[in-house]
Amino acid sequence: MHVFLPDNDATEALGQALARTRPAAAVVHLQGDLGAGKSTLARALLRTLGVAGAIRSPTYTLVERYPVEGGEAWHLDLYRIGDAGELEFLGLDEGAAVLWLVEWPERGAAALPAPDLHVALAVEGAGRSASLSGASAVGEQWLGRLAAERQLQAPSLQVG
Repeated sequence: MHVFLPDNDATEALGQALARTRPAAAVVHLQGDLGAGKSTLARALLRTLGVAGAIRSPTYTLVERYPVEGGEAWHLDLYRIGDAGELEFLGLDEGAAVLWLVEWPERGAAALPAPDLHVALAVEGAGRSASLSGASAVGEQWLGRLAAERQLQAPSLQVG
């Protein structure tokens, strides 16, 4: 699925739609250059899941944990990771989180759980684009629910 995001509001709308359609447990890999909208999308998704208060970027802490229905959501930013082995010091236990939002997942390599959904964000003209692909049965079902989401068909989000 390819979505054109003409502005920040559209990026947030996609995050909100992902939250409304999310499965009970999932791992999301967020990829894209600096400024592509990974953190904006993650914040909107977390806010829609009911996270109150500050939603901090995990740029320096590497992981931020948030209570959500069914458990915890973990937002990771692995940009500053030099070696996947560094992740073992973060205390990440695959069974402890119901939602993983991982920025720069390629730096975590095999130390991360397998993704269910890939979201590749890129600057495109004055806006952004998002390419979403399922990497598991859970991810494919999520994309099916997302495609059916009427909010996604709003003028600010152009699905192609």
